[in-house]
Amino acid sequence: MRIRAALLDMDGTIFDSRIDWLGLRKKIRIPWDGRPILAQLRDAHSDVREEGIALLHEAERTGAENGELIPGTYEILELLRRHSVLCALITNNSRRSAQTVLGRYCLPFDLVLTRDDGAAKPDPEVFLRALAELEVDPAETVAIGDAHLDVIAAHRAGIREVILVATPAWMRAHIPPDAAYRAAADLVEAGQILEGLLAPEAN
Repeated sequence: MRIRAALLDMDGTIFDSRIDWLGLRKKIRIPWDGRPILAQLRDAHSDVREEGIALLHEAERTGAENGELIPGTYEILELLRRHSVLCALITNNSRRSAQTVLGRYCLPFDLVLTRDDGAAKPDPEVFLRALAELEVDPAETVAIGDAHLDVIAAHRAGIREVILVATPAWMRAHIPPDAAYRAAADLVEAGQILEGLLAPEAN
């Protein structure tokens, strides 16, 4: 079955916001436990939660305004377009931050879903919503991200192929042992993996 859709993460995958997520957690006074930062803040004491959400929003705002597109992004999207693959941006970032990034760069996405559109990854909700809106089957889809949250959400959604790009060791430690994925050092290598998945003999 050929791949008809690609679901791409934003921060750390195609865009470098330069946010130090471990440093931000330390500043907020919440430990790293593998969960999305907002999930941790929901369980935090009220004064920590209020300050933490403000710090998170400020970090995301400055990151979206001052970060840079990761080299290889345009080439990945062009490759997918050349093979008539639908492209969706699926991010745990806010819609405002995603719109800021998309306003700075001309990126041809067919669909954009953020944490404001449903439960954040690793919950599969936004992946499943994307599949429904694009009218594609999970078996016809590839997910491309950089974090354990991406691969967990993809597997929960039944997505056929997952490519993780430049995943830090502190995230790799939270990938379930039975969650299969293809590892790429950068978007150039991810593009080479995609070429193989999109080749006629691979379908």
